Amino acid sequence: MSGHSKWSTIKRHKAAQDAKKGAAYARLTKNVTIAAKAGGGDPNANFALRVAIDRAREGNVPNDNIERALNRGAGNVEGVIYEDITYEGYGPGGVAVMVEVSTDNRKRTAAEMRALFTKIGGAIGELGCVAWNFDRRGVITVTGQGVDEDELLGVAIEAGADDLNSSEDGFEVITEPSVLSDVARAIGDAGYVVSNAEITMEPRNTVMVGAKEEAEKMLNIIDRFEEHDEVQNVYSNFEIPDEIMAALG
Repeated sequence: MSGHSKWSTIKRHKAAQDAKKGAAYARLTKNVTIAAKAGGGDPNANFALRVAIDRAREGNVPNDNIERALNRGAGNVEGVIYEDITYEGYGPGGVAVMVEVSTDNRKRTAAEMRALFTKIGGAIGELGCVAWNFDRRGVITVTGQGVDEDELLGVAIEAGADDLNSSEDGFEVITEPSVLSDVARAIGDAGYVVSNAEITMEPRNTVMVGAKEEAEKMLNIIDRFEEHDEVQNVYSNFEIPDEIMAALG
């Protein structure tokens, strides 16, 4: 069993920041779109979508907004064709950055992404320039008190999972993307609380950010991309030590 992912820790920290800044509402609707795009628009067949919808409702997102987000992800918006594009480049200090967008205007979005990379002191690159350093993985977050680690691992492995990591919130079950929904459903059916299920990009090699000021800067850079309406996900390979993460709140 491996230790918890540093990038996952950073994302959880950012999620807490987003909630404080009032940005959680937009993120919840984006999660619905992402889940529908990845696994289809039927929550009965797409467990990750069901979890995203439940979380959006818990966050008081209106049903109309959830429905629009679902339809966008499933490609059911009449007269609009969305393209999924990944932009790759580098931030300060050679940090790798991948930005996944869903756009109905490739030319406009390309110009905006190029401008964003320039504003953060980085540079956009060619397709594949940093993708080699990331592995696409399914991550299922299991929360709750008194969870027996060995029993959860047994359920997860039997359902097709690859690994189980401990985290600040509970446990993270690691899967291949193709079996994410099946494994999440099996874990939920076994009585565990699945608080999130998503496909993410985990970096193979990381760049250490050892100063608080630089760590804040890198988190703000990710925010700049995530605030763009068409951005679905942002991934990077910077690593922040636990003590600095704690100092950041």
